[in-house]
Amino acid sequence: MMRKFLAVAIALLSIQLWKARYGLKNSVLTKPDLPAGYYHAGNYLTQCSALKDEQNGLLKNCEDATFWELHDGAGKLTERKVILSCDAGRREWNTVMGPLDDPEPHGSLWLYTPQSPNNKPARIFLKDYPAGHDFHPLGVEVYPSHAGNASYLYAVNHARHKTVIEQFLLDPAKPTSAKYLQTLTSPMFISPNSIALTSPTSFFVTNDHLITRRLPVIGHFVPLMETLLVLPGGFASHISLGGQTESGTSEVKHSFAAPFIPFANGVALSPGGSQLAIASTGPGQVHIYNITQSSSTPSLSHAHTIHLPFSVDNLAWTSPSEIIVAGHPHFPSLVKFIAMKEPHAPSWVVAIRLNEEASVPVNASAPFDTRAPVSLSAKVPHPPAPYTIETLFQSDGSVFSTSTTGLHDSLTGQLIMSGLYAEDGAMVCKPEVD
Repeated sequence: MMRKFLAVAIALLSIQLWKARYGLKNSVLTKPDLPAGYYHAGNYLTQCSALKDEQNGLLKNCEDATFWELHDGAGKLTERKVILSCDAGRREWNTVMGPLDDPEPHGSLWLYTPQSPNNKPARIFLKDYPAGHDFHPLGVEVYPSHAGNASYLYAVNHARHKTVIEQFLLDPAKPTSAKYLQTLTSPMFISPNSIALTSPTSFFVTNDHLITRRLPVIGHFVPLMETLLVLPGGFASHISLGGQTESGTSEVKHSFAAPFIPFANGVALSPGGSQLAIASTGPGQVHIYNITQSSSTPSLSHAHTIHLPFSVDNLAWTSPSEIIVAGHPHFPSLVKFIAMKEPHAPSWVVAIRLNEEASVPVNASAPFDTRAPVSLSAKVPHPPAPYTIETLFQSDGSVFSTSTTGLHDSLTGQLIMSGLYAEDGAMVCKPEVD
């Protein structure tokens, strides 16, 4: 019986490793020879610059970045602000990668306005936030504002005892003050990571691991094995908020949406709401799902898998035809950088785009992404139709380190990137003005 179990386990593990072969080969077993910097729309030396908190140095170690879209009364998009989630104490408290030493210092949220003349980031202060309640933000998402109305803002919070999701209210008239509303908890919030809103009070959320570092003894090594062996312990759920519970918080209604995803990380909803993208970090994959509505609960059907030559972190569906994906091209360098055994860790940001000539068959042997110093074409197979991929930014880490999220602003053309362990927590690259 035991031999049969082991044979089945080895067979299943072999299948998982084969599926993850591109990610393991490119981001674990080999280190890419990336340039100091590359920006697809010009010169990184003159067109890319760091976003800094010059006063207190708290805008660092930024995990996520998301657009806050402001629409006028007619529904026209007039402005896109950017909200960043950062944690200056991440080297002392990281429930995903460790360590779990000091949860006391609070993380922070920041506001950046690409269309602003000074382009300086401003801290978002948390109004009425409970005293003694930790704040270590990871994934953040905010619902669009229409005709000046306030928006719900959600932030995954890796607090000391358990991970929860915080709900705030953000007013365009006072964009640097987020009013705390409630803390959402659920037994199914095992390892929440990223959020994609489907309405002001419902969202998809990924859980990156089944076994977490919070667990005694096994938490020191099992989550790492789950990552390296690309075990499918992660999953995505759909959450909808119902009526108030006895404690005064909203009822959290949970349903499984996409199970068995190795290291389920970033999640993004298409602007039209018909598709969902989920990042799988270990295998270096982006999964595209079609969404169908069944009563009040959306259901997912898998449509495509796109391979990338790095440990995919977060992604953002920034237009109907473009998904921006960021990640870590060499996982061992990231681990060594966290342990302060290397001076930096590399970054890679790409755009997955819908091919306008989708009816034309893809030549699987044709090179693509040929402008980049290190081409995607040399690392992974051609994406399935109707998709194409282009590198937007590369760095060996000396210019920008540990990229986790990329945003491409269609109104200004700016590329905004956050860095998980970047001292300058974010970088902005601006295209040349004719």
